[in-house]
This record gives sequence, structure tokens and C-alpha cells, in this order.
Amino acid sequence: MKTPAPGKLLIADPFLKDPNFARTVILLCEHQAGGSMGFVINKLSDYTLDELIPDSTHVDAPVFLGGPVQVDTLHFIHALPDMIEDGIEIIPNIYWGGNFEKTMLLMNTGVLHMDKIKFFVGYSGWAGGQLQGELNERSWIVSDASSRLVFREKESAIWQASLMDMGNDFAALANYPIDPSLN
Repeated sequence: MKTPAPGKLLIADPFLKDPNFARTVILLCEHQAGGSMGFVINKLSDYTLDELIPDSTHVDAPVFLGGPVQVDTLHFIHALPDMIEDGIEIIPNIYWGGNFEKTMLLMNTGVLHMDKIKFFVGYSGWAGGQLQGELNERSWIVSDASSRLVFREKESAIWQASLMDMGNDFAALANYPIDPSLN
């Protein structure tokens, strides 16, 4: 079993019933003794970026629900380190944050490729030891992140695709019905 670390994915077990996290995939950005945090990469919000910050951008980029913590905050990840300075490298080709004002300027001038950036309201967070407890309960499957899954896969397919990428042992889980009693 893989261990959580920045750049790993937390894939919700098909039996996880928590409505905040059912069938979600979280990109971990931080993982240390004091706690962990990341963003749900496959759950769209009802907002677009221009609705959340109308004076800063004219781009109707989708905004994802990063998680249930501090849903009044805006975050972003990207694969554009040459264009957006001060981002934190999570793994090669995936960066967290950076110069927000420059990002908005690049978006408004059409320079940014929208398939290489994702915005989030809120985040997913765990206190020290909490994530390990959830892993012990088998609520999450830990896997490697890839730029393809994070940025190019359609959000509705990320959960299934991330399990399929793990190979045969997990392929059956990828096709497990949401409610087996309806099968």
C-alpha cells in the first residue's frame, strides 16, 4: 500500500458514504505530522471564476469544490511554472498556487491554457493522525498523481480512471455500482 505524501491521490473507496467525499479524488498538496491538505479534483462547483471575482477576470473558467474546509477561500493548481511564478512544486508538472495577480492578467489576455490550471473553493484538510485513521478504516486508496489525470481527464471520469490506472486489482472497484442493491 502506498503512503500519503504531496503529489499522491486519495481515491475514495466505493463504499465511502460521506457525501462530501463519495467517489472523489483528492490531490494531496501537504502531508506532515501536524496534518494534511489537498483539493478534490473531480467535483465541480456551481460557480465560474468570473462569478467569484468579477472585477479581476473576464474568464468563465470552471471552479471545483476543493473540499468542505474554508469554502470562502480560492486556491489553484497549475502546470505552468514558466508563466506563474512562486508556485510550490507538488510533483513534476503540478504546482500549487503562485502569483495570483499575474495569473489573472495572463487569463484575461488569453495567454493561459485553461487545460493546465484548476481553481478551487475550499480545501480538504485533516488534523495530525486523522488521515491515517481514515486510511486504517480503508476509506481511501492512495495512488500516484499524474498531470493527465489532474488536468486533462474529464472530471466525471477521474475517479474511475484513477482506479483503472492502478491495474487489475482495482479495475473491478472502478466499475462498482454506487448502490449495489439496485443491481
